[in-house]
Amino acid sequence: MEKQIKIIFFFLLLNLYFIQIALSINEKDKCTVSGYVKDAKNGEALIGATVFINEIQTAGITTNAYGFYSLTIARGNYTIIAQFVGYTPITQTLKLDQNKKIDFELSEKVTELNEVIVTSTRQKQNVEKPEMGVNNLSIKEIKSIPALFGERDVLKSIQLLPGVLPAGEGNSGFFVRGGSADQNLILLDEATVYNASHLLGFFSVFNPDAVKDVTLYKGSMPAEYGGRLSSVLAMTMNDGNSKEYHVNGGIGLIASRLTVEGPIDNNGSFIISGRRTYADIIAHGLYDIHILKDTSLKSATLYFYDLNAKANYRITDKDRVYLSGYFGKDVLGILQGGINWGNTTATLRWNHLFSDKLFSNTSLVYSNYNYTINNGDSRNTINIVSQIQDWNLKEDFQLFPNERNQVKFGFNSIHHTFIPGTVEDTSSNITRPTLPHKYGWENAIYFSHEIKMTPKINFIYGLRLSMFTLMGPGTFYTYDNEQNIIDSATFKSNQVAKNYFEPEPRAAVTYILDDVSSVKASIARNTQYLHLLSNSTVGLPTDLWIPSSNNVKPELATQYSVGYFRNFFENKYEFSTELYYKNMYNQIDYIPGATLNFNANVESQLIYGKGRAYGMELFLNKKTGRLTGWVSYTLSRSERSFPDANSGNWYPAKQDRTHDVSIVGIYDISKKWNLAATWVYYYGNAVTFPSGKYDVGGYVANYYTSRNGYRMPNYQRLDLAATYNCDKKGRYESSWTFSIYNAYNYDNPFIITFGPGKTNPNITVATETTLFRFIPSITYNFKF
Repeated sequence: MEKQIKIIFFFLLLNLYFIQIALSINEKDKCTVSGYVKDAKNGEALIGATVFINEIQTAGITTNAYGFYSLTIARGNYTIIAQFVGYTPITQTLKLDQNKKIDFELSEKVTELNEVIVTSTRQKQNVEKPEMGVNNLSIKEIKSIPALFGERDVLKSIQLLPGVLPAGEGNSGFFVRGGSADQNLILLDEATVYNASHLLGFFSVFNPDAVKDVTLYKGSMPAEYGGRLSSVLAMTMNDGNSKEYHVNGGIGLIASRLTVEGPIDNNGSFIISGRRTYADIIAHGLYDIHILKDTSLKSATLYFYDLNAKANYRITDKDRVYLSGYFGKDVLGILQGGINWGNTTATLRWNHLFSDKLFSNTSLVYSNYNYTINNGDSRNTINIVSQIQDWNLKEDFQLFPNERNQVKFGFNSIHHTFIPGTVEDTSSNITRPTLPHKYGWENAIYFSHEIKMTPKINFIYGLRLSMFTLMGPGTFYTYDNEQNIIDSATFKSNQVAKNYFEPEPRAAVTYILDDVSSVKASIARNTQYLHLLSNSTVGLPTDLWIPSSNNVKPELATQYSVGYFRNFFENKYEFSTELYYKNMYNQIDYIPGATLNFNANVESQLIYGKGRAYGMELFLNKKTGRLTGWVSYTLSRSERSFPDANSGNWYPAKQDRTHDVSIVGIYDISKKWNLAATWVYYYGNAVTFPSGKYDVGGYVANYYTSRNGYRMPNYQRLDLAATYNCDKKGRYESSWTFSIYNAYNYDNPFIITFGPGKTNPNITVATETTLFRFIPSITYNFKF
């Protein structure tokens, strides 16, 4: 522990040293211009907008998550420009003889019949920024992409990006660069969402009406993020319209949604957005009018709902507070049993400007995921409850010393509570077994420095120091290779049972070849202290989260990336190719027939090994004009090696897919009509199928050879959508969206089962089950 304290102390001193260097560069003859960039129509902060000085090549910056920017340059007369994709840039003359505050309000570009050509010399952040493996999707794109049953879906939209693979047919789960589903950190306003799926994965929990920004970091995430190996999906909720009140919503085939937003006392705004499905209501109605005869449908429940809410208020010119939250729940039941699951998050934030160069954000974050398996009637029930609960304190600072330097530093501290299983019995006074709770404390401090070293070299480096403590009360066991208990230790409340400490360095560099192209390289190390136990082919609500312990070590990954980035036709097209290689350690798998749920000795069911993933990603993106969209291709491998599985040989992970192709096109025919189409093709998942069968004393058993030695059939699908915008009547706007999922009705197997043939039971027959074929849908959208 003393060694860890010394390392942290040295790290803090190093941070202060670099900050002092950055602040001391030519400060005497410089002034600062700072402010916010917002949407002129609704006052929403524009994240990632570009603000630059036209006369100085290195004087440019992107706004942070709250729309704030700061530039420190030499005194003089300049031209300052603010711009954002899809918005009309603003150019303003600037006489900089003292520190100044300038806010920009950008207006959306009106759709034109001719292609819009972007000629600004600064519209090339993808080429200049020292970032790799980063993708950003606009909500406009997400709302245009065709979706299952017409329900626009954030998670299914990111599955169309390179390096991101869907977990299965119609599933909102995803794999990034060879990692498993639990190696993705999903954040909504900084709160962790542990289960991001509705209806067993067919829909995600994120309502696009409530989301403003979606950014995916694929392995090479900034130093302020940690806790997962493969990716961070950071989503920011809308702040709400700060200029006028609005109501908007939509009515679809299986769900409806409604959003209300408006200003608060001219100093803030709010937004409340809700959504609910009504498959159960329709089923009950059909039963009541005798169209459906099955009596079980009368009492069946199958629905989800979610609610997003957010408010912000400006206390002073330097202080603003935000309060946001999400609550969602799924209810699935038939007869006298069922399962309920859901997420609850809450985020309280305080933005403070210490000066025009130093921006801070303090956050208190709550996150809870729980599920309940119930069996019984309203008076006599037995419920099995499981949950994971977090309290998180975060402090983030952003320093803008001058036009060439940006510094970020801060910390976060998370207290985890794991409740693997509690039995609630209202039918009797019998004491039911309850699994012991577990407690963990995850801490991290970080520092990163982005510097424009020369006009051609941009560099960012950082270090994250993470720590995890497993705490009492509880008894912790040690197991041998035969899953037998060989030792145990008991700890009181808040006593330290196990400590882990991991440094996580990250660095990336860009070398600008010419005005439109660059090469990049990066390295990043990540640590994961929480682990999701699931031996199902698709994620289930009952999958179990466990902390690192004396048996389960933290998962580690080091990723190396190189890439080439280029823009074409005056920055209208963006192209990139990235190569990556990732080593993974302390990976988790399961013994044959593992029992994971409601098992007090669940760690005895685990085996440990290593992994590797490597591949190439190609991405061509068109972001402006009447026709927008992208083409992505991924060539990749993901493999695992466990001493206790497959004779220790490397074998494909279940998410291993050699080829993955996505094509997305969005076309504005006119102001009234918009068309969109997506086409996807990928190799089938690696799976373990029986290679034969044998008879032992009259019992027929399947015979298996290598793990994941077979493949599901290759997958392909075409989706289409068309949106018609009705004539505006006063403040009332409306539109109709028509979509077709799986337009050419391709037969994509969801699952393959093996059993005796109908004509000859001695022959094993494979049976394919298809989940979704040709599915049309229609949605009515409105706003006033």
